[in-house]
Amino acid sequence: MRLSIGSGRPSRLTTTGLALLVVLAAVAALGIGRYGIPLARVVGIMFAPIIPPAEPVGATEANVIFTIRLPRILLALLSGAGLSLAGATLQGVFRNPLIGPQVIGVSSGAAFGGTVAILFGVTHAGLLGSAFACGVAAIVLVYALNDVIARRNILALVLAGVVINGFFTALVSLVQYLADSEDTLPTIVFWLMGSFATANWDKLTLVAAPMLIGCGLLLALRWRINILSLGDEEARALGVKVERLRWFVLLLVTVVVAAQVAVSGIIGWIGLVVPHMARILVGPDHRNLLPASLLIGALFLLIIDTVARTVTATEIPLGILTALIGAPVFALLLRKTERGGHDG
Repeated sequence: MRLSIGSGRPSRLTTTGLALLVVLAAVAALGIGRYGIPLARVVGIMFAPIIPPAEPVGATEANVIFTIRLPRILLALLSGAGLSLAGATLQGVFRNPLIGPQVIGVSSGAAFGGTVAILFGVTHAGLLGSAFACGVAAIVLVYALNDVIARRNILALVLAGVVINGFFTALVSLVQYLADSEDTLPTIVFWLMGSFATANWDKLTLVAAPMLIGCGLLLALRWRINILSLGDEEARALGVKVERLRWFVLLLVTVVVAAQVAVSGIIGWIGLVVPHMARILVGPDHRNLLPASLLIGALFLLIIDTVARTVTATEIPLGILTALIGAPVFALLLRKTERGGHDG
């Protein structure tokens, strides 16, 4: 993997442009839905506590924006940012552009923890803890299996991830089989397909801290992730304690993914597709790649969620849309990357 040493003004401008685009998209999404609100009115309502609008804010408008849509939009932004950042980090740490939270088994491990928590009716905090514990177990098993098979074989790492992913997927199916078909099973099935339909301020508060802390630390470590992406020998020669750093990074990734899974179920393809988009825009240097992945992921999932809740009378599960859109987009990105000779 070749890295561009200079951060580059174009990359900073791209990141700034993406940040502005995310803000504009979020404000626009606040007005989109069955109860439509014009963009100018949305802005007026948002600034009403500071600058009272000419037309007073109605109770319905305030409820739609502040109680229903705002926590959902913020949760979608956090989840998209976290998943894409986790995917870009995993691809750098393992030096493999085909790695993602789902491929490596973290998502399925966290999903198993979540389904067990739902089966036993634990609280949202308990669900988050269970998802995190099983996500950590999944990454530990992947790493251990890869170490046994072929320590430095990237293909073996992917295969280990497929094996562990299949194992935890089977456990999820077992939990579904054991669940009450009248009560618990529909809840588990709907949760696994991914949705922000139940988003509220309590759920946002619950996952905001682990997500923000995890994402913040990963961004702070982006230069060291650059070094890890060069290979273990080069990293050790530069004075990096490879094993300790890798485990810390994997722990942060698991925190982020488990928090997302706990509130919205499995949302696939984001962590696999978005880093490739960011890599095409800003290159493989993780100092630019990680912030760009975070912003593109937030924007991408926000758009997907807005489509999911508005395009039909009944809400479409996010997992279906991300798979339908993510698979062909990923194929196109791979083709463009190969034609351009892009180094991942």
